[in-house]
Amino acid sequence: MSDTFDESEIRFRSDVTVELVKHSAGDQDVLWAARVSTAGEKSLDELQKDPERSKGLINYLMRDKHGSPFEHNSMTFFVSAPIFVFREFHRHRVGWSYNEESGRYRELQPVFYVPAEDRKLVQQGKPGAYDFVDGTAEQFKIVGESTRESYRQAYRAYQEMLAAGVAREVARTTLPVGLYSSMYATCNARSLMHFLGLRTRRDDAAYPSFPQREIEMVAEKLEAAWAELMPLTYAAFNMNGRVAP
Repeated sequence: MSDTFDESEIRFRSDVTVELVKHSAGDQDVLWAARVSTAGEKSLDELQKDPERSKGLINYLMRDKHGSPFEHNSMTFFVSAPIFVFREFHRHRVGWSYNEESGRYRELQPVFYVPAEDRKLVQQGKPGAYDFVDGTAEQFKIVGESTRESYRQAYRAYQEMLAAGVAREVARTTLPVGLYSSMYATCNARSLMHFLGLRTRRDDAAYPSFPQREIEMVAEKLEAAWAELMPLTYAAFNMNGRVAP
């Protein structure tokens, strides 16, 4: 850390980052896991076959909620998003593993979230039936100016404490939840489907969901990556109301 902090180093973002780091996931993983119940060790033959020939089985498993075959795969993502998104993300515990950067062990970087102009600002309705509408030009001006000034002041205080020799784990207490953090998140298809069912708003979903837009942005990127890895499973998920089996 330098003795003098240059406020021009502060960055403002309105997007999120989701990168598929590694995976062991394909539609054939669902099939060999399912067929072991009737074929035993011969179920491994599914690894050499075209899963397209058994898409009916995948749809059957999804439709009738035989969920365990969808757990025999793994996807690891790198995610960079505001801390308030991670606090919602970490509510998903079953089938997920997380490792997040630590404000105790590293100096946190001055990257902060400011909503983009297409982010709806005004909440209408009541709990369980929220709807959001566009903000006015004045509201966007207030949001942009207020969040930026708050971030600058908070990070300035953080740097002053660090410069005075205060421990990182104490100095970080001044930082807001709009600060970006990063983590690795590992899941299987079943746990990801449950996440998507709650964290995306889709007209074709059997059950309505009203996620905060910022975590939905993360969910959309996770979904796009998964759809390429397991297209038959993804199609069955959509065909059956986007409900995890």
